[in-house]
Amino acid sequence: MSRDEELSKYAILIENYKEQLNYLDMQYSYLQTAIADCNKAKITLDQMSKTDNNTDILVPIGGGVFVNANMKNNSKVLFDIGAGLATEKNSEDAIKKIDSRIENLQKTQEKLITMMQQLQAEATEVSEKAQQLLYEEKKE
Repeated sequence: MSRDEELSKYAILIENYKEQLNYLDMQYSYLQTAIADCNKAKITLDQMSKTDNNTDILVPIGGGVFVNANMKNNSKVLFDIGAGLATEKNSEDAIKKIDSRIENLQKTQEKLITMMQQLQAEATEVSEKAQQLLYEEKKE
């Protein structure tokens, strides 16, 4: 394999590593957002459990918009279990489930970090090989 072909191969590899790292970084950001969302839900559930029934509240519907509502029963919440299904839970059980979700999301984040570190190390190794090849070429 000629030096030009080898340098081209290294350049393609480095670009692939960059793309993979960008993708993993996006996934990491998604997980950060999901964890923040779960933490907001925990805080809301905790505050709701301290609120009396038949209390007027503001419910966020997105985009910084709220609607007035009346909380008739603060002891039960609907909890999304996936695939478009929800189940009724008391606030304490819902918080436990949210904690479990957060834990799973954090474990996934740790795996992503490990993968990103490994990819970064491999990219650095390939980059160093390419630089060495260029250095040897200049010496000749």
